Amino acid sequence: MLEKKTTEFLEVLSSAEPVPGGGGASAAVGAFAAALGMMVANLTIGKKRYRDVEEEVQAARNRLEDIRNRLTVLVDKDAEAFAPLSRAYGLPKETEEQRQEKERIMEQALYEASVVPMEIMETVTEAMRELELLGEKGSRLALSDVGVGILFAQAALKGASLNIFINTKLMKNRERAEKLNAQAEELIRTGSSLKEKIYRGVLAGIK
Repeated sequence: MLEKKTTEFLEVLSSAEPVPGGGGASAAVGAFAAALGMMVANLTIGKKRYRDVEEEVQAARNRLEDIRNRLTVLVDKDAEAFAPLSRAYGLPKETEEQRQEKERIMEQALYEASVVPMEIMETVTEAMRELELLGEKGSRLALSDVGVGILFAQAALKGASLNIFINTKLMKNRERAEKLNAQAEELIRTGSSLKEKIYRGVLAGIK
């Protein structure tokens, strides 16, 4: 979907189509966060002032490129994961047998629709760690872009979590649901801590 022009992606996102939705949008915002980190790295590499950290910054840039690419793919994976859930909602439930079959299919579809947002959260957290490094060692001229990147990353992280929580609420297997919730909440705590640290550092450096 991100191969479309940005305006085309926004048009589809604005429509009544079920996908892309919040999960795909979160992955897209996460990809923008990684891209901003790459920009900061590219503005640092090759500068005499940052020669001592160039190897570290180059490695961070390479990791961010991989993260950006994975998040781009996750935009589409989120749409693909939602399709079975969308179909499951429309299954008949007139007979007891149909109700049991619908419940079984719904349960699996709800789980699968939670797995991709979790992957988005995990991948965005990786981007946040790279932004932490760039906030400390990247070009001071692009420090504000680290700040924008970390804010985008936090939005992507929390946005993806909502797509987990809305699914786990409906799951009958509460043990599995609570395990997913706990995993998402831990990633939120980690991401929030990183965001606060990085954002404070950015403000201290630009104000």
